[in-house]
Amino acid sequence: MSTAATIDPKLDIVFERFIDAPVRLVWEALTKPEHIKEWYMPREWGRVSHTELDARPGGIFRIDIAVGDGREVPNLGCVLEAVPMERLVWTSMLFPGYRPAVFDDIPITAIMTMKAEGAGTRYVFTALHRDEADVEKNRESGWQQGTEIALDQLVAHVQSMK
Repeated sequence: MSTAATIDPKLDIVFERFIDAPVRLVWEALTKPEHIKEWYMPREWGRVSHTELDARPGGIFRIDIAVGDGREVPNLGCVLEAVPMERLVWTSMLFPGYRPAVFDDIPITAIMTMKAEGAGTRYVFTALHRDEADVEKNRESGWQQGTEIALDQLVAHVQSMK
């Protein structure tokens, strides 16, 4: 299954980072639960309470977070594509096994790509949204700011794995 997408600046938010580490370490940080829990949630906002990732089409993507007041927030989705050390795609629009999702949050499809650049990695995270209203809600809710913080934590974590 190819999940190539045309990026629409009205519907999608793109984040990009250069990580001074090889692609294999970036892939490991994106796909191993013990690493995901170290960077996924902005530390000052909460913590990752549970992580599962089956990096194959139809596999589970689950990262539950405990926010500052102790409330648990589930984050469940389905992996659409996994090309080791190149591309990982998941969506919250589907549950594992491609089952239709029921959610009360703003759904996204996340496309993560990594490409060797010198001795490091060019990492791009793209969040596809249903409509402009969802994009605006994500910007207003702090999701975009939280994602920026989490990506900075990802960069630091991957560099600490060297």
